[in-house]
Amino acid sequence: MAKQILLIEDEAAIADSVVYALEREGYAVRWHTLGRAGLADFAQMGADLLILDVGLPDQSGFDVCRSVRQSSAVPILFLSARAEEIDRVVGFELGADDYVPKPFSPRELVARVRAILRRGQPAPAAGHVLKHDTVRAQISLQGRPLELTRYEYRLLAALMAEPERVFSRAQLMDRAWDEPEASFERTVDAHIKSLRAKLRERDPLFDPIRTHRGLGYSFSWHKP
Repeated sequence: MAKQILLIEDEAAIADSVVYALEREGYAVRWHTLGRAGLADFAQMGADLLILDVGLPDQSGFDVCRSVRQSSAVPILFLSARAEEIDRVVGFELGADDYVPKPFSPRELVARVRAILRRGQPAPAAGHVLKHDTVRAQISLQGRPLELTRYEYRLLAALMAEPERVFSRAQLMDRAWDEPEASFERTVDAHIKSLRAKLRERDPLFDPIRTHRGLGYSFSWHKP
């Protein structure tokens, strides 16, 4: 499945060159010109990496980054005509993974994107082998299939698909339930609890599902 990149850039000429270069490399790119539209897209669809222009018409890329970092550790790369040291420092302090000044080479940008995504794929912790067989709709831990209900499977699959992303209960219900409007959000809590129990039953030291109070849940290979 192609990596999903969300580009928020208001200059069409720059955006066109970035989209073209990334799509040639096999990435799927969604483009917005405004920070608000980009944040709404990210909240709904998520992404594997964000590319943010600092000087957006409605709000700065720094503000967009702050909003994203409240609930997600998704990699972020800044594009900016402001190449001063202080701007780069601010970007990195806000949680950016890279900062590319304009003008830039699309080829170099693609190389930086590739490097960020390569770094952002954490290996499973030693001894914890969790594999998702999408063809058989089956998730295995330590080489043995987990006995999951339909909703437990869909929840775990959604969380595993985007490690470190914080999903709200409503977002998880949209992904796991056929008719989410007919269920209560607290139903997610009950299924997460049973999921954790089944994972710990197989491996007492493996607890990859994180609770984010007031926000929702995420999946992480790293120990808390």
